[in-house]
Parts: sequence; C-alpha cells; structure tokens
Amino acid sequence: MIRVGTRGSALALAQAEWVGSRLGVDYELVTVDAAGPVDDKSRWVSGLERALLADEVDVAVHSAKDVPAELADGLELVAVPAREDPRDAICGAPSLSALGSGARVGTSSLRRAAQIRAFRDDLEVVEVRGNVDTRLRKLAAGECDALVLAVAGLARLGRLDAVNGILDEFVPAAGQGALALEARPGRVSVPALVDPGATACVMAERDLTRALGASCNTPVGANARLLDGGELELTGWVGHADGSAWVRDVLRGVGSEVGGAVAERLLAAGAAELLS
Repeated sequence: MIRVGTRGSALALAQAEWVGSRLGVDYELVTVDAAGPVDDKSRWVSGLERALLADEVDVAVHSAKDVPAELADGLELVAVPAREDPRDAICGAPSLSALGSGARVGTSSLRRAAQIRAFRDDLEVVEVRGNVDTRLRKLAAGECDALVLAVAGLARLGRLDAVNGILDEFVPAAGQGALALEARPGRVSVPALVDPGATACVMAERDLTRALGASCNTPVGANARLLDGGELELTGWVGHADGSAWVRDVLRGVGSEVGGAVAERLLAAGAAELLS
C-alpha cells in the first residue's frame, strides 16, 4: 500500500487521484495540511514535505510550479508525469485585447499580474483568490470582468468549458501544467509515471528560476518545449511587478545547460534589477 500525500483542495485531490490510479499497486490518499512556517531565509517548507520526513506518507503529489527550487533535505523529485497544457487561459473574454479600458482582470499570481500590466497598462488587475470553482463564481458574480487561470487546472477539474481564450503572449510559470512527485530517496519507484520529455522541460525551467534566485512569488516565467533531436527551446521572462519594465529571452540548447544560459542572458539584460 502506497500512501499518497496531497493537499485538500479539489484540484490537489484530482491530481493525487490521477497519480494513484496509475501506480499499479494499492494506494490511499492522505490529506495533509500544507501550511508551513517561513524561516529567516524565507524558505517555505510545506506540510507535505514534513509528512514525508515524518514517514506519514510515502510520496507527495505537487503542482510542479509550487515546488521550491531547493527541496527539503532528505527528499528528492522521483517523477514528473506527462504534462498538461502549460499555458494561461482567460475566462470571461476571448482575449485581453477584447477588454475595454479599465476592465478588471482577476488573478492571485504576481507573474500574471505583471504580464497583464505589461501587455495592457490600462486594465485594472484585481486580486481574486480561492480554489478554481470559487474564482469562477466570483467572475460570474461580477467581481471581475475576466479571470486568468492555468489551462491545466481547468482541464484536470473538467472545467475547460470556462476557457474563452488562450494567452499565448504570456510566459507560464516554471513547471506550470506539470505534476511533481516527491519522496525520500529509495522509498518508492514509479517508472510508469516518469515522462522523459516533461521531466527535461520542467528541470530546465527549474534551473532557470534557481539561477535567478526566483520563487513562486516572484514575477518570473519559464517555459520549455522539446524539439526534434532532443534539444529544448526555453523562454524566460522577468518583469517588474507593475509591468513597467520587463526582459524576455528565448534560447535553444541542451536541457542540462539551457536553464543557466537563459538566466545569464536575462541577468545581463537587467533581470536582477527587476527582481530587486
């Protein structure tokens, strides 16, 4: 019996159930309080990592974009399964361009807010929090005129009907659309859930954010795609929170090298100043 640790949201449970059903062995879902303290290095250690280290669960299922660049000591990522669409979706309007001046666009993501402002500085970004269904209800109630959400989350919850457009102009968060399975070394073996292409892309994106010193709470985008021949094309984006300045770069290269290379080019173009 494999104990699969998960947060308690509808999306987290759907993701954990998807993983459990593909383990090929008996499993049980263990819901864990994922809140964690912030130490003097601003290192957020989730309840899922503590549960792994306390032997309360055997493997934890994360949205890859939420996993810090540095894992807790004694843990490793054991699988990145096949990836969903990593892009951002807009709900309530077919595009940002279709919105009138002053329209309110809802998001809880600093990266999305920065990219909205960079694309249309005449739009009002409003903070909309809660799970996916809660955010969609707030959109329906008129708390915002449009809402930006991850395509992957909507797909996993069977809510693609809410998508009115795809924001191809945005660079997604590192790991967006992917799951990451975390465990203690040697604890579980899940080869059936390892997708080599998704793994290479997510690791390159994580390399980029690590090299920039970025976290999931900074306005940074990183998205890689696998090319014929095995190379990756990695797009990086760093912006000021108010959207007033940003840098973007695209580079093709070997997966183990391209993340650091794009980070160096972004830093040379002023990314450090934007992040500070």
